[in-house]
Amino acid sequence: MIFFGVITLLSNINSPEDIKDFSQKQLTELAKEIRKTIIETVGQNGGHLASNLGVVELTIALHKVFNSPQDAIIWDVSHQCYAHKILTGRYKNFSTLRTYGGLSGFTKKHESPHDFFDAGHSSTSISSALGLLTAWQLQGRNDKVIAIIGDGALTGGMAMEAIAHAGQLAKNLIIIVNDNQMSIDPNTGSISRYLSRISMSKSYQNIKTGFEKILDKVPFINKFLIKFFRRFKRSVKGMFLTTNLFSDLGCEYIGPLDGHDFKQLIHVLNKVKKMNQPVVVHVMTQKGRGYSPAEDHPEKFHGIGPFCISDGTVEKFDTLSFTEAFSNSLMNLAKTNSKIACITAAMAKGTGLDSFARHYPDRFFDVGIAEEHAVTFGGGLSVGGILPVICIYSTFMQRAVDQVIHDIALQDIPAVIMLDRAGPVPADGETHQGLFDIALFRPVPNIFMMSPSSAKDLDMCFNYAVESKKTVIIRYPKMSCPTEQAVFSSPIEIGRGCIVKAEDIASSLAVLLEDEPETKKVLFVCTGGMYSDCVTSVRALAMKNILADIYTLRFIKPFDFDYFYSFAKSYDGIVLVEDGIKDGGISEWLQSMILEKGYRNVSVKAFPSKFYAHGTRAEVCLQADMTSEDLTLSAMQLLNKE
Repeated sequence: MIFFGVITLLSNINSPEDIKDFSQKQLTELAKEIRKTIIETVGQNGGHLASNLGVVELTIALHKVFNSPQDAIIWDVSHQCYAHKILTGRYKNFSTLRTYGGLSGFTKKHESPHDFFDAGHSSTSISSALGLLTAWQLQGRNDKVIAIIGDGALTGGMAMEAIAHAGQLAKNLIIIVNDNQMSIDPNTGSISRYLSRISMSKSYQNIKTGFEKILDKVPFINKFLIKFFRRFKRSVKGMFLTTNLFSDLGCEYIGPLDGHDFKQLIHVLNKVKKMNQPVVVHVMTQKGRGYSPAEDHPEKFHGIGPFCISDGTVEKFDTLSFTEAFSNSLMNLAKTNSKIACITAAMAKGTGLDSFARHYPDRFFDVGIAEEHAVTFGGGLSVGGILPVICIYSTFMQRAVDQVIHDIALQDIPAVIMLDRAGPVPADGETHQGLFDIALFRPVPNIFMMSPSSAKDLDMCFNYAVESKKTVIIRYPKMSCPTEQAVFSSPIEIGRGCIVKAEDIASSLAVLLEDEPETKKVLFVCTGGMYSDCVTSVRALAMKNILADIYTLRFIKPFDFDYFYSFAKSYDGIVLVEDGIKDGGISEWLQSMILEKGYRNVSVKAFPSKFYAHGTRAEVCLQADMTSEDLTLSAMQLLNKE
């Protein structure tokens, strides 16, 4: 771990202009202070640590050379924007990072004019930057636009499409490839190997550096000589690299550079600033730089909760998460079912596939940050006789809606799609909420959609999905699994859920209330991610002399409405609770079906169609009036109780 002193420079920096005249010694000290601030804040609040520590020098160099916000600095994903935030007037509020009402962990337009886009998903920066640059030039504006993209994000096809278009347009776009050999997990695939091959071409780099030094000393070089020297340089490059992807796509290539060497970075960026063509600057950085636990285990410190700064340890909890529950179910089935193959888009650990990857490497496929390819590749596996288990966060599956429809559902083939982080997601904000999957996928033909409420329920659903020979989507939240109920072990019945009685939740009060003839009864009908909130509400209602049962939507689709209505109509009120967007959700449809039957005492509690800011899960729910208190109030209003 590096030694951190007292903050002296940062407290006087209110904008990038304040570092323009810094000496290299001051820049080095500034980097230390920024790392200290990032480590202390992430240790307290959680966040993306390793990626941010790796780009401190690069960020400082960019802000020293370019003139943000006149020049636009566009961060891909923006997992690595913390130093940028600190240098652009947000140091004094940086301690609020990722807290409700505080700074976002990603770039946010409303926070600062230095943030040009709200970001959170991968591989978008080059497309956005090229569009922005083109718009500026069409209006006669000649400021610079710089896109910073990680090597992992280059595995996303959109990034390559954008580079090809930049070469075609011949705009003077600057693309910084931040090469740290990782995205969230270690990078895989040919792009990673290609960048590694470029970075090892030290002979070419030495010749290139010497060649440029000679050019710098030659006065009055005319345009003909400049073109000649460029062609000669490319010929020399060809001796050491049989091909250069970026050059072949029409971009000048510079690098690889040491991303922690201020002198080299500033020298090269000043030269790049004067170029009048698209250029790719390849920068090598170390993820977790300056904090030894993160250097040793960068994958653990990519996105991390609060931790002990002295040794990097994270508090462990005994509770089982839904992700861990899925991993356990998967490993149990994989022992006997050799047809199961698992696919992830650079998220093996986050989706619980790391154990499967270690035990069954031949059946594990990390396709990189390429969700579209992951789904269609899974479709190919299925047609070939292998059962694909495709594990992607709900928010990232939005990128592959067409592939789910065209390459899975339309083909009517067996596939299991596990949507982790469905529903409200803590800390990461608008770009990471998993609220749209039900509305996106429920209308699609040939798809079954399931929503387990507990670890055992998830196990039952996953086993069913594997054996069903259908396309099955299983969605589950980022949270601890609730206390089990016996009904969650009941056999799967297509289209039907589980009824959890009030006496199973608030036993003593419920028994007393059953004997009261005036006791009102209400039914919560919920997706699995809202089951715990309904349980809390059941207990609160029991204290108010109201009995509440819960019907969990094991199946969002298909839905056996006749079975459901046969018992639901006996309740005094029905509250439909969904951890998804109301418009187009299961609750809105179910409400319409109930109303058609003439039953009027029904209400919907789902998320209004808006984007939800970062905060704890409870704070996200609070923004939508979806807390357990809100559920309790909704039930009481149905029953005309104050």
